[in-house]
Amino acid sequence: MAKTKPKPVKKTKAASVAAPLAAAPSAPNIDIGISSGERKKIADGLSRFLADSYTLYLKTHNFHWNITGAMFNSLHTMFETQYTEQWTALDEIAERIRALGFNAPGSYREFVSLTSIPEEPGLTDSADWREMVRQLVVGNEAVCRTARKVLDIADDADDAPTEDLLTQRLQTHEKYAWMLRSLLQ
Repeated sequence: MAKTKPKPVKKTKAASVAAPLAAAPSAPNIDIGISSGERKKIADGLSRFLADSYTLYLKTHNFHWNITGAMFNSLHTMFETQYTEQWTALDEIAERIRALGFNAPGSYREFVSLTSIPEEPGLTDSADWREMVRQLVVGNEAVCRTARKVLDIADDADDAPTEDLLTQRLQTHEKYAWMLRSLLQ
């Protein structure tokens, strides 16, 4: 068999355009009026807040799936309303961390290491609805405590968007804690 010479590759218009794009300038540094150090403190606090919020979301969703007994219908519906609202809020918190220039935690391992809420082991038997409600009261209040700590950091840095986000979340979780606590009184 005779060897054939490979044909020369022709330069296409697309190949010549790609070279200048690769040399494009990098993104500018973040300059939103909050120093890098302050943004880092806020992002670290928001990461703990996100971990608490995510852990509470999982616990609420778990209890929604596993509620039994005479309070099934009302608690099943209440838990669904709460975890659906919490799910949306998780994205807002993570996006605020990103806007500050840092990566948001996103793995179970990271959340477990950052959260102040004890993880609920899987249920082998159905927990009493009162215990589920009690744990959700405690969880909502833990989220509130974390939010207040981060709110102080954001206030010191004059970070109004983070303050607004945390104020809204505080209103929601304080209301959830009150509504759930009322079931136990």
